[in-house]
Amino acid sequence: MKKYIAECVGTFVLTFLGCGTAMFLGCGEPAGVVGTAIAFGLAVVAMAYTIGEISGCHINPAITFAVALSGRMSWKDACGYWVGQVIGGILAGALLLLVVKATGAPGAMGNPAGLGANGVANAGGAGGAFIVEVIATFLFVLVVLGTTDSKYGAGKPAGLAIGLSLILIHLVCINLTGTSVNPARSIGPALFAGGDALKDLWVFICAPLVGGALSALVWKGMVPKEK
Repeated sequence: MKKYIAECVGTFVLTFLGCGTAMFLGCGEPAGVVGTAIAFGLAVVAMAYTIGEISGCHINPAITFAVALSGRMSWKDACGYWVGQVIGGILAGALLLLVVKATGAPGAMGNPAGLGANGVANAGGAGGAFIVEVIATFLFVLVVLGTTDSKYGAGKPAGLAIGLSLILIHLVCINLTGTSVNPARSIGPALFAGGDALKDLWVFICAPLVGGALSALVWKGMVPKEK
């Protein structure tokens, strides 16, 4: 149970700080894009060294899916992680909405109801956004699987490598989809933003899971077979 609680807390921190930065810096200008990318990356680094020894700090259902497919955890634990992660994302979305209503502060891109939610319009629609998110998640989760591998991984510095890779992913994708690569991070804000964010939420749930599954398959194929 402690692992599931840790995942809930970690996902809450990632969603609240990352989406909160997107909301209050705004992503319409380069400075806002860079600041938001750094915020998401630093949140992952902070949580990696806070709860990494408790749960492994997945704080992302796509990572949990890839780890389970790789045989590094049981599907029972994976389900517990998913529940904790989604709850954490929803709690963060609720708190972001409360902050906006209490302060009257604008949301991301000038939309008070945005709450840092993802969108498909700048990617040419749902199809384009799906492709972007599959590719981005594949690259991100591949880094996670590689750096955390018990035999070939980076050990303690893995958290830093993962956080930096998330910054890079955000720099590329923010102006296309808002960068999800994480269903739980998308679910929380979308539930409270409603509208198109909720209508297109399926893209930001399904695409990261597909990307995570592909990364698990590729990493499994890359790792040398033991004699």
